[in-house]
Amino acid sequence: MSDLLERAIAAHGGWDRWQKIKTVNAHVSIGGGVWRLKGWPDVFKDAHVSIDPRKQHTEYSPFVEPSRHTVFEPVRTAIVTHGGEVVEQREQPRKAFEGHNLMTPWDAQHLIYFTGYAMWTYLTTPFLLKLPGVQAEEVERWTEDGETWRRLKVTFPSTIHTHSTEQTFYFDASGILRRHDYSADVLGGTSSANYATAPETFGGFVFPTKRRVYAIGENNMPQRERVAVAIDFLNINVA
Repeated sequence: MSDLLERAIAAHGGWDRWQKIKTVNAHVSIGGGVWRLKGWPDVFKDAHVSIDPRKQHTEYSPFVEPSRHTVFEPVRTAIVTHGGEVVEQREQPRKAFEGHNLMTPWDAQHLIYFTGYAMWTYLTTPFLLKLPGVQAEEVERWTEDGETWRRLKVTFPSTIHTHSTEQTFYFDASGILRRHDYSADVLGGTSSANYATAPETFGGFVFPTKRRVYAIGENNMPQRERVAVAIDFLNINVA
């Protein structure tokens, strides 16, 4: 049996320590070409995001107005005032993406769903790979820019809302995440490479502070001339 998952979890802070935390909060700046295509340029250029590491729950603040924030859960998305009033919501939000492609514009609930599950995935990696129902197997190694990375091919259960059922995670010799491949199904299916760089330690956990997403071209290499999504983590607090 491969030791890669355990190595990665240890390198990012350890499973036992992860079990003790209750929230991860981050100050983020999010950009890239996807948001213009979807009709939401700069919506999260300067935002604060909070996730629950135990279950899929993500909030972004502020959202459009200073007194409002978003709520993502697998069965519901919503815009909520800081006083708790629900401005609008959608149940079973993934169903609302049926028939979408990369050029399909999004309403607010589409945006909340995509950014909610995506950020939850990123901030819980690699720990989510040990959750019930997740299957991970090591596949052939990958060499890129003179480095060789070990890879986990992961199959997610339907209970975890994420980009696609099958995804591939690349780790360097020390077990740190370097790249993450997937198909963004809600965008109509893509072949995306998400590069995780500039790792820093916050509260005893290692997080990449920069993520850049590119389309995958020939030979499994990224098409770096266009950045689909750019995420900069300006600060992360674990509590």
